[in-house]
Amino acid sequence: MDRDAEARQALDKIDEHPEDDILDKLPKKMRPDGEAYARIESARGDMGCYVIGRGAEEAYRARFRTGSFTAMAMIEAKSPGLFLADLVALIASFDVVAPEIDR
Repeated sequence: MDRDAEARQALDKIDEHPEDDILDKLPKKMRPDGEAYARIESARGDMGCYVIGRGAEEAYRARFRTGSFTAMAMIEAKSPGLFLADLVALIASFDVVAPEIDR
């Protein structure tokens, strides 16, 4: 069936039931209580999202953890005994994106 025929068929069905309200209101979104955690593999390692809901429109709490944040935690363990120039190279090797750290 071609697109013109499909469009005509849809319009015919609408004409068959003119009393039905086509522009009906959408149901309200569910606002569940509870918590959820999800993770994906991103360009710089794991990215996790933790959300807590309390039945309100907005989340009660949402936290994101990215690969850059995890990499910054490793700097303290890897940096003892390094010169400042070596520390800069160490941080660069982790491929850290600074805005990702402060989520």
